Amino acid sequence: MAAPSPPPGPSRPRARKPAGKDPSRPRADPARARAVVLGHQVRDLRRAKRLTLVELATRIDRSVGWLSQIERGITEVSIAALQPIAEALGVQLSWFFAEAAPPQPDELGVVLRKAARRQIDFHGSKVHEEILSPSLSGQLLLVESTFAPGATTGDRDRVRRGEEAGVVLSGELELVVDGKTLRLGPGDSFAFTRSGPHRCRNPGKTPTVVIWVITPPSY
Repeated sequence: MAAPSPPPGPSRPRARKPAGKDPSRPRADPARARAVVLGHQVRDLRRAKRLTLVELATRIDRSVGWLSQIERGITEVSIAALQPIAEALGVQLSWFFAEAAPPQPDELGVVLRKAARRQIDFHGSKVHEEILSPSLSGQLLLVESTFAPGATTGDRDRVRRGEEAGVVLSGELELVVDGKTLRLGPGDSFAFTRSGPHRCRNPGKTPTVVIWVITPPSY
């Protein structure tokens, strides 16, 4: 009589593959991501300035195809090549590098995180401005201006086309519109067309913060 077979031993667990990135998935390219973000900045600012691809390409003495590739993030651009683009668009080179944190791809043009705001300091005027709009290609532009005590937009009135509106969040604002001097405080709002001259000044002893709505965008 044959001896009974021994009971089966415990099954061995299958070896798991070590956790890690799937080699079949394409790796993220940081340089490509930077090129895409930079290209969107150039395109949005060009549109805000109401320039066509042909007009901007002519100003910087480049081909339309090259500029189109820059705007689509296909071609990386050097600092030397970006300088004439910034000059043609009327901004400092730092405009394209002022974002502290790049936006997430699914938020690009829709959400702007505080850490990613573009920041501008007007030298000598003591006016600090931050762009609040996620994109410059829409019909509205949101800007937060901080005026240091005594700061002004300048002795000369600013004349632009379109409309502007705003609200004073804190401090005092002296607003000169069409020769009329108006004094505003926290919670006061205003609106006027940019067909007439205007300028602003902080007459107080504390910083003044103002939120602006500008249409169409021109910055």
